[in-house]
Amino acid sequence: MKAPLVAILDDEPSIRQMLTDALEEAGFRTVGYGRATEFEAALRSLSPDVCLVDLGLPDRDGLTLVHRLALESGAAIIIISGRAQVQDRVTGLELGADDYIIKPFEPAEVVARVRARLRQPKAATTGASTARFAGWTAHFDRYMLEDSDGEETPFSHAEGEVLRLFLDAPKRLITRTQMQETLGGAAGESFDRAMDVRISRLRTKLGEDPKNPKLIKTIYGAGYIFLGDVSWN
Repeated sequence: MKAPLVAILDDEPSIRQMLTDALEEAGFRTVGYGRATEFEAALRSLSPDVCLVDLGLPDRDGLTLVHRLALESGAAIIIISGRAQVQDRVTGLELGADDYIIKPFEPAEVVARVRARLRQPKAATTGASTARFAGWTAHFDRYMLEDSDGEETPFSHAEGEVLRLFLDAPKRLITRTQMQETLGGAAGESFDRAMDVRISRLRTKLGEDPKNPKLIKTIYGAGYIFLGDVSWN
């Protein structure tokens, strides 16, 4: 079985080399690119497991690229950027990124975050790739939600991780601590905000009333419960 492939997109050669050395020492395969156009061309024949994306690219807006990756790729997406403002982090997560690392960083932290993003909830290891619930079908093999009329809506890798966690444990309380332990990432305000963003986006795609959601219920001070009946195949 091949080691996971990590694509590194950063216009600074020294950073690409530092990340390459750290990730390959940890057992990952890597490919590196300095420009978005090179990276996008490679994606026609390449399927990375994780993409590390710098926002400050010379030839493309990094956030636009992140959004496209989230919609079209099954890869986990980790932004690496010198932009430290909270709004930049929130925007990146809202556009579909799985994680956000601020420069400067320790290579060991990036390796840990990559490993965390490659962890899958229990249902991911069962071989089941399709779940049906409340008139919806979730296709995890191609990151699509299908409604009862056959209309499809894409979801990101990050949203898929959360949805799969809910569908694997319907009608059971899932605490923030359980989410953090299962999905990985550092506990704290940043993780909580990332979960809020993903759950909000899932509710929107499932046509939920944000003031009174029927499927993904918030239990204030405790966590969440998914209320639908679920069948896997």
